[in-house]
Amino acid sequence: MPIVAQSTETTDWVSRFADEVIEESERRAPGKPVVVASGLSPSGPIHLGNLREVMTPHLVADEIRRRGHQVRHLISWDDYDRYRKVPAGVPGVDETWAEHIGKPLTSVPAPKGSPYPNWAEHFKAAMVESLAELGVEFDGISQTEQYTSGVYREQILHAMRHRADIDAILAQYRTKKAPAKQQQQKPVDEAELEAAEGSGAAAEDDGSSGSAGYFPYKPYCGNCEKDLTTVTSYDDDSTELTYSCTSCGFSETVRLNEFNRGKLVWKVDWPMRWAYEGVIFEPSGVDHSSPGSSFQVGGQIVGIFGGKQPIGPMYAFVGISGMAKMSSSKGGVPTPADALKIMEPQLLRWLYARRRPNQSFKVAFDQEIQRLYDEWDRLEAKVADGSVLPADAAAHSRAVRTASGELPRTPRPLPYRTLASVADITAGHEDQALRILSDLDPANPLTSLDEARPRYDKAEAWINTHVPADQRTIVRDEPDTELLKSLDEQARESLRLLLDGLADNWSLDGLTHLVYGVPKVQAGFSPDATPKELPAEIKTAQRTFFALLYQLLVSRDTGPRLPTLLLAVGQERVRALLGE
Repeated sequence: MPIVAQSTETTDWVSRFADEVIEESERRAPGKPVVVASGLSPSGPIHLGNLREVMTPHLVADEIRRRGHQVRHLISWDDYDRYRKVPAGVPGVDETWAEHIGKPLTSVPAPKGSPYPNWAEHFKAAMVESLAELGVEFDGISQTEQYTSGVYREQILHAMRHRADIDAILAQYRTKKAPAKQQQQKPVDEAELEAAEGSGAAAEDDGSSGSAGYFPYKPYCGNCEKDLTTVTSYDDDSTELTYSCTSCGFSETVRLNEFNRGKLVWKVDWPMRWAYEGVIFEPSGVDHSSPGSSFQVGGQIVGIFGGKQPIGPMYAFVGISGMAKMSSSKGGVPTPADALKIMEPQLLRWLYARRRPNQSFKVAFDQEIQRLYDEWDRLEAKVADGSVLPADAAAHSRAVRTASGELPRTPRPLPYRTLASVADITAGHEDQALRILSDLDPANPLTSLDEARPRYDKAEAWINTHVPADQRTIVRDEPDTELLKSLDEQARESLRLLLDGLADNWSLDGLTHLVYGVPKVQAGFSPDATPKELPAEIKTAQRTFFALLYQLLVSRDTGPRLPTLLLAVGQERVRALLGE
């Protein structure tokens, strides 16, 4: 169902931006499709911070589609940017890739073993696949194709004619120093992932300033393909341009009205594209608050191309909670593909939809993911019974469906922490997993593991890749006879009470009632007594009882939730390990 904004107080941030964008689009380009944009640089793994560059306009574009308007979400693949450095920890890449620094990303070889033709396509492919799983519709634009086919030729010639005007705008900021940034390195599990300015090209210089003056254009060398070039002369009438390469010493004279091997520098390129594409909405990273940032400067330069600056909220950092040791040891930062291995796309969409762009948030790779899933399941229950608040309902709707339809979902969405515990205990044995999950609700048993997929697979992947070996659950093979012999009468009675009730309570709810009820019964209370009816000592007795069960079953003081663990171990084995 479309979510129609009624008032600022009751609508979510997406609806408010959609209102503003539709109004602005009608003012600038009446009757034409609304254009929103993102820019991504495939210079390495495209991480979860970069994903905010896409999800923010996607959510706004999708809301506009739901209202019946035509909209285009452009993703500019900045694959004609220069290759700046060899990223650490990329498999199939070694120090020899340093020889390609300065070339366009599409001219750099892909990592060894990659099926893709070049560096840019290799890293673009993973993001395209993730966006498809997330339900993000977009029109992709390769900047390599745009520049090398001559699409921007008139814009380049226009920029060269107005180079003095561009230089004057940039000069206003060259003497202003941006606030010094802290260079302290953070561990990956505390890292804040920020998408750099639009294309990831924030560090690029703002033009070629040699003895011949300022030029907003950089040729790629005709010999070594690198952009370490300086324009030494240019004639506006003939468009004859001469450049020299400081890397290999090559120089040549070309006619710019026929030459397609170069690009506008980033601070000119971005606003040129705003004007060329008619972009109404494009967000930018928090770095754009600094003096001389690309977004700030672009707001002035775009007028030279006859365009206007887009509506563009600055978006805050995306943090990472407990990045997997497996990934962090490779020196990488988590990508959308990494997140989608352990969580359903609905949950990941929800994380980006429920927070305003200027609010930071974390994507969980540690135990926090279980709490997030619990929160998500509670939200689903509120949506189902009609008790959900309007803003939460909007965020939920944006998470589970797009204007094109509902995202595929798990038929039986069992609790994530339960699925993770079962995957942990069964260590990949699907028949055992199905047996345990079927016992959760004997009145409505699971008949196939497929009913719990893909959530089960995500939970299993989380257990296998993000839970350290020393935290995995290993059920004992034999009873701990020494511990059993050492128990006092009260502890032995607690085990007897549990064993006596196993058969009649062999379900998730039944075992939950049983394990919490044993200490109550021992203290003379009803097993149905509520916490308000019980003295504080009961909680202490329960913790002591639980610790005993964990020791006897898995030789640790803690572990998966006991009802799930008991179901996983199986009634016969539980009886043996508890000394019956």
